[in-house]
Amino acid sequence: MDNFLYSLNATIPIFLLILLGKFLYRIHLIDEHFTKVADKYVFTVALPVLVFKDLTENEIRQDFNPGYVGFCFCVTLLVILVIWCLTECLMREDSQKGAFIQASYRSSAAILGLAFIDNMYNGAGMAPLMIIGAVPLYNIFAVVILTLKGENDKKPDLRTTITQIFKNPILLGILIALPFAFFSIHLPAFMNRAISNIGNTATPLALISIGATFEGRKAIQKIKPTVVASLIKLILLPALFLPLAIHLGYRNQELMAVLIMLGSPTTVSCYIMAKNTGNDHVLTSSIIVLTTLLSSVTLTAWIFLLRSMGTL
Repeated sequence: MDNFLYSLNATIPIFLLILLGKFLYRIHLIDEHFTKVADKYVFTVALPVLVFKDLTENEIRQDFNPGYVGFCFCVTLLVILVIWCLTECLMREDSQKGAFIQASYRSSAAILGLAFIDNMYNGAGMAPLMIIGAVPLYNIFAVVILTLKGENDKKPDLRTTITQIFKNPILLGILIALPFAFFSIHLPAFMNRAISNIGNTATPLALISIGATFEGRKAIQKIKPTVVASLIKLILLPALFLPLAIHLGYRNQELMAVLIMLGSPTTVSCYIMAKNTGNDHVLTSSIIVLTTLLSSVTLTAWIFLLRSMGTL
């Protein structure tokens, strides 16, 4: 029951902010211009700063475990490639493929993951190592997939695609953060406070923008890919890879971080990236809403099962 209540406390504020965005849009306090500016700000400033903050707040070098990072990296890579291949083979609507692939594998590892683990273990534990193993791949492949699948008249060549990958603000945030995290470089308190304040604006603004631009009728028309992506994200991936993690001996914080990597709701940044690359942001927002709604139940169920097995 405690885990269920915590899951609700983590997900209900998300829905309240989405509803707030819709309400503010309906009363004309915000408009499409506001959402475009907000999306650009979140994508280029707030999200990279948030990732930088999450990585640099923890002593990664002290607890660094190359085997665990490698496990998170390999599982994430396998998941992305399999989902990409199956989507190309089975999905008919080409315009939805980029959004579907991205939303099916990208988790709220940095935004919700640290909060869940800190709540259960009074510390971030292995979450930063999971972030190092998974989040760079999330972003690299998101840029590649969304660039290739975006609604552009001229598809970019290999050189352009690689350039766009390394210009991705979130990836740059990770690369800049790694030396600070590994070598325990501490910034002055006033800079940490400023970084924290900027990073904390990412999720609220993104959720308000989702609510303002959410088109319910269009989302209902895309209910089939929404449900399929949600089932993949919340049930199928944990069911496939949690047994492997347990077999390899991962327990407690390590296993909880793997659960967050595999089975937490689709991250809000998917919407920002899909919208900024000409992909299906309606489908993306629909998957974010549904996975967030269902995750309070599915995450609680996974935690209950893992605790019953004595692995958490």
